[in-house]
This record gives sequence, structure tokens and C-alpha cells, in this order.
Amino acid sequence: MVMQAQKSDKKPGNIARLALFWVIIIFCVVAGIAFLSPHDDLKSVPVSDVITQANAGQITKIEVQGDDLMITPKGSDHATEKSVKQSGVSLQDQGLKSDAPVQIAVSQPSTTGDTLWNLAVIIIPTVIIIGFFSLMMRQAQGQNNQALGFGKSKAKLYGIDKERVTFSDIAGNDSAKQDLQEVVDFLKHPKKYESLGAKIPRGVLLVGNPGTGKTMLARAVAGEANVPFFSISGSEFVEMFVGVGASRVRDLFSKAKKNSPSIIFIDEIDAVGRRRGSGLGGGHDEREQTLNQILVEMDGFETGSNVIVLAATNRADVLDPALLRPGRFDRRTNITLPERKDREAILKVHFKKKPVDNTVDLDALAAKTAGSSGADLANIANEAAIIAAGRNAKKISNNDITSAFEKIAIGPERRAKIMNEKDKEMTAYHEAGHALVGHVMPDSDPVHKVTIIPRGATGGVTWFLPPEDRNYTSIIEFKDMLARAMGGRIAEQIVYGADRVTTGAGSDLRYATEMARDMIVEQGMGTKLRNQVFHEDSGNMMFDRITHERPYSDETAREIDKEVASLMVESAKRAEEVILKNRKFLDKLAKELLEKETLEEDEVAEILKDAVLPKEAKLY
Repeated sequence: MVMQAQKSDKKPGNIARLALFWVIIIFCVVAGIAFLSPHDDLKSVPVSDVITQANAGQITKIEVQGDDLMITPKGSDHATEKSVKQSGVSLQDQGLKSDAPVQIAVSQPSTTGDTLWNLAVIIIPTVIIIGFFSLMMRQAQGQNNQALGFGKSKAKLYGIDKERVTFSDIAGNDSAKQDLQEVVDFLKHPKKYESLGAKIPRGVLLVGNPGTGKTMLARAVAGEANVPFFSISGSEFVEMFVGVGASRVRDLFSKAKKNSPSIIFIDEIDAVGRRRGSGLGGGHDEREQTLNQILVEMDGFETGSNVIVLAATNRADVLDPALLRPGRFDRRTNITLPERKDREAILKVHFKKKPVDNTVDLDALAAKTAGSSGADLANIANEAAIIAAGRNAKKISNNDITSAFEKIAIGPERRAKIMNEKDKEMTAYHEAGHALVGHVMPDSDPVHKVTIIPRGATGGVTWFLPPEDRNYTSIIEFKDMLARAMGGRIAEQIVYGADRVTTGAGSDLRYATEMARDMIVEQGMGTKLRNQVFHEDSGNMMFDRITHERPYSDETAREIDKEVASLMVESAKRAEEVILKNRKFLDKLAKELLEKETLEEDEVAEILKDAVLPKEAKLY
């Protein structure tokens, strides 16, 4: 650290400031000597007054220094005034009487100031020129050093002297921890495996949604094994100059081998690991050259080097097959979204250092946050603390946590947006339609909250939450979800007429159409196209999208459109049957929304407890 501090003092910016400081000092000293003299405090008087006073006997002494006159008046023992005579003319010639009672003393003027000034004229420009050229040379030297280090790896080294992260610091992901424990054991006891001829996988690919803790798990592997951890992002390999990324790969692996046993962690490896041959530069662009070097380095480990590569991505489907073959990233660990018990454990970690009161129920929050990642839960905890601080509270309450969860899940309330009574009533019937259809449909999730307060980009929200984590979704469940999505538009249509429907259902229709198309194309849940999947890979680059045709014919595309349209018509019909059968409950729920603006789960359930599913709305 001391060496780094010394080096930082020699940066070009510091040199420039130091040179400027000394120039100012020299200038001040020279100016002080040249322009500040002992006579600066003397009073200046005209030479005519001096001669008049001298002839009258009012001046004791006149000291002549060149053309400068130092006057000592009568009654004083030193000069108090000064004047300047005409150059080349004596005082007698200017009117001083020869018998005037005054002492005339002639002395040579001091040349110290002139000499120093002349030196300053030479020294200051010289110092400035030398400082300028020194600065330029140091900048050029820094650029040369930067050029020499251009191909060096930018990986950050987290050594064993740093604060370590271990598996015990990470809540959830038990299955992933078990997979990675084998890697830890190999790094700790390599001879145990080598004696049996076993070879540990050279690369482990961590695959999971954003925020699931891939990077943290990689750090925990290094912390458990107590080995150096080199961390770098895939994008840091890529530069505009061909060959730089490959050079950085070589340097990174060289450093890791010198510090073996060690771990190399490449985050977002899909930045350089995409399938080759699909880029704009064919096989000669910088990204593909970098990928080629990674493939070579992973194959070229020396025996006993004990270097393991961990990589993270959420797009494993776009990676080059050569990267995933045995001998490279031949082991894949899926980092899944946390289940309920894991979410509760994660929430306890994030609230561990936050003051909470006795109303906080993390188990209830864990139940409501199905599908949330660890990063999402951390964000909820942080937002709850911000909300509590905003109301000047000393502890976080359960209401703060609920507000934080709702703010992140469905957007912040926009109470400043004022709706007129007509729009407010339309919104109430729209949201009541969603809630009514969702409540009646047997395989729909229960209503969690209904509000007509604008939140995020919406004018109101009907929020459905699953009672438990769901791994699979059936056709019946999909169709109930489609029906409740159509409930808002159908409620508007029934109450105000088909020609009075609004744009408020735009996002609902988009969501329903995408869900219906996913059912047909991706899940094989069509009627005529049952058990057929027409997946089109969206991970290819631009040229692949242009040159490759879709994996189905035009006739199939028309059939897919018909299937989607049929699902949309069916869901609208089912929603209409439910609302017509339970119209009085729709009116009652809309009225309550207009009065209270927000209704919780139990309030909605009480209003709709007698609503029924008509036979016409059942699946055909």
C-alpha cells in the first residue's frame, strides 16, 4: 500500500501542480525583492516643492540616487519624503541656490532589484518550459505503460486475507451448495482425488435468473476452500482491437496458475461465449478470438495446476457448444429461485442488522413473495428501511414491509394524479370485473388486493397472489387466468356498452394474448395443435434472424393464429357469463371501491362470498 501511495504522488497531475506551486513561489519572491523596497512608505512630493523648501531652509538633507531624491526634512533624523528630478539635470539647474542650507549627498542606486528581475525573466520561463516538457514526457511514459498493460487482465483478486464469504453466509440454494461442495473438497484435498485417478471438472457453469446469487455462491466456493479468487466480467475481455481480449485471457490464466490452487470466476460469460459464426465479423471478430483463447486455455491446464473456472450466465442457451463439452464447462449447476422456506431464511439475513418491531411477520412476507429472487428480497428489505426512515421511525414495522413489497411489486402509489368522477367510476368497474371473475373461477389464484389508486403506469390494480409456490401450470389454470385478465374489459362492455370501452384494458389484452400464444407455441396446449411445440430460438444474432426461416410453415402459422383467437374468444365469453350472472356483486364491489379506494383480501372475499360460477362459464 505504501508503494502504491508513493506512485500516486508522481502522477502527471501532481507533477503539474507541484511545478505551478514553485513557479508561484519564485515569482512572489522576485516580485517582493524587485518591487518592495525600504522607500515604499515615503511620501512622494514634486521636485519643485523640494527645491522651494530647500531654499527656505526647511530640508536638512537631500540624498541623490540617480534621478531619485530622498528628502530628510528639518527636525527629522531620516528621510520621510521622496521625489524624482529631471534626468541629466542637476538640482542647481532646476533652481536650488548654491548657498541653500541643505546637505546634498550623492550615492549609487541599488541594482539588486534589477539583477533579480533579470534573473527572474530568465529563470521563470526556463522553469515553465522544463516543467511542461517533463509533464509531456511523463504523460507519454504513462501512455506507453498503459499500452504495455493494455493486454493485461483486469480481474480483481480476492485473496485469502480478505473477509471471506462461506456457504453459511448464504441462505437457501441448498442443492447448488451440495453441487459446489465437491469443488471445494477438491481444492482442499486434491491428492485424495488424484490418487484414485479422478479429475475434477475444470469448469462449472452457474445458470440462474438474475439476482439468484450466482456471484455470491462463486465467492463462497473460494471462501470455503480458502483459495485466491479471480473475478472478471465477460465484457472486460472485449475491446475494439483484435487480440486484446485473447491477451487478457492468457494473462488471467497465467496469474491463476501462479496462485494455484485458485478459482477464476467469469461473470456474464455469454458476453464472449456466444455461439461462433453468427457475429457481424464472421470468425474474425474480437469476441470470437477471445472465446477461442478461453477454449484453448481451458484445455491447456497443466496437470496438477488446481485451477477451476466458475462462470455465471442467465442465457445458457446461447453459449457455444464447444464451451459446454466435457473437459471445459462440463458441469452445470442450476441456481433456482428460492422456495418459501428459503425466502424466509433470506429475509432473516437481510433484516438481521435492521431494527424491527414485534409486528414484523417474515413468514407471511415469504408466502407472498413467490417468484422473487434473493436480490428482490434484499430490495424489499432496503425499501422498508427507507419507508420507516421517511416517517422518522426508530424501527421497521410490518406496514413498512408491506408498503415496500407493494411498491416494488405493483409500483408506487400516484395519489397526485387526480381522476375525474367518470374515470374513477370506470376504473372501479374495470377492477371489480377482474376481481369478480378471478374470485369465481375455481382454479384462479385468490384476490390479494384491489385498488383504484393509480400505481406505476396503471390507473388501478387487481392483485392475485398464489397461496403456495407453483411449479407447473395446467390448461385449466391458464384458461382461468385468461378469463380473469379479460374481466376488466368485459365489465366495461356490460356496464357502459361495447362502444364505450376504453384504452384501460390495453395492458390486460396484451398480457392475455401473449399468454395464449405461449400456450399454443411453447407449451403444446392447442386444440388442433395439441402436443406440438413451435419454439423459435431468439438467442441468435441478427444475420441468423434474417437468413433462418421460422421453424413452421405458413399454414401452421395461420393455425396458430386461429388457436390464439379461439382462446381469446373463449376467455372473453367465460368472463361475460360470470359477470352477467353476478352483476349485483360487481356493482357492490365497484361501489365499495369508490368509497374506500383500496380493498384488502378479506374485504373482497366478504363482498363476493355468494358469487357463483354459472354452468355456461365452465370449460367446454
